[in-house]
Amino acid sequence: MHRLVVVSGSSHCNFADVVAESLGLHLHPVLRSKFPNGEIRFELLESVRGADVYIVQTSCEPINDMLMELLVMVQTCRYASAKTITAVMPLFPYSRQDKMDSWKQPITAKLVANMLSVAGVNRVLTMQLHTQQLQGFFDIPCDNLQSDIAIESWIKRFIPDYTELVIVGADKGAVKTATHISQKLGTHVALFHKHRREASEVHDMILVGNVRGKVVVVIDDQVDTSNTLCLAAERLREAGASSIYAIVTHGVFSGQALKKLSESLFELIVCTNTIPQPTEVSNNPKFHIIDVCNIFAKCIWNMHDSISVENAFRSESSLLHWRLSQKQDRDSVSRSMIEEECDNCSENECNEKSTQTTQRALQEQLM
Repeated sequence: MHRLVVVSGSSHCNFADVVAESLGLHLHPVLRSKFPNGEIRFELLESVRGADVYIVQTSCEPINDMLMELLVMVQTCRYASAKTITAVMPLFPYSRQDKMDSWKQPITAKLVANMLSVAGVNRVLTMQLHTQQLQGFFDIPCDNLQSDIAIESWIKRFIPDYTELVIVGADKGAVKTATHISQKLGTHVALFHKHRREASEVHDMILVGNVRGKVVVVIDDQVDTSNTLCLAAERLREAGASSIYAIVTHGVFSGQALKKLSESLFELIVCTNTIPQPTEVSNNPKFHIIDVCNIFAKCIWNMHDSISVENAFRSESSLLHWRLSQKQDRDSVSRSMIEEECDNCSENECNEKSTQTTQRALQEQLM
């Protein structure tokens, strides 16, 4: 097995650190900075030759800088002779620009997919793309993880009598997710139909389904300005919903979104940690963050071990609380490190490096 290396960009270092820790690893040492003129500077401080490299970089402010940094990191690893390079992108940038509403508009999501391929990415690992058809934009494999299993677990844990609630899709794009979750939980489902005057402005929302006297959970892939969610809450209260929750995968919260949601009719707004959240979210009792680091860690391990990613989702408890803690698994990581470091060494050098690497691995386990 080739050596497994996790490299972090500057977008979400805590996320990358937890992923690496769950895999029994430390983040690969790198240098990240900017030149005086603002250009990205990146340098590997240790070799990645022959390794399976997983670069963790999500989409957050400043989005264009984070995307450019990812491209620079990918090319650096490619020139450093990494065997494979996987871009781990919890939130894929420009994913909502996935079609032409008029002949004067670009399909920027396709452009980003092309840029990743040209830079040297062999595979993309992301979560809850705006539309699943985005996977077809890539000429390389793209694994689109679903957040359903984390959402289902949260609902079971925090909402009493969850079998009586109604799962509501915020729009037609969220209907499939809402339906899947409702089937798993044995609940009812409803949906909203949006009326738009402009592509970026929702004029009204029509509820299809009965929510009177019910606890309601609104599901969406992403919340940005929060205008859609706040309007949905108003329509649900008018329809007689008793309690209203919102669960989204990506909490972007642009502009005045946090203020609007804090003053909204929602009992609680839940998002995952696919992008870093400010203290205004983490310390706000009206918000809750679901940790999905272990989902990514387990899928990375399956990919590295040539096991189907789908197999990782068969057990909810083992996936959400997964850690590479078994000694035999840690030993396999240590052995792959030894094999990589001994490549092209003389026998004496190989034995010496093997001893040093084993000692280092044992010290890490005792820490």
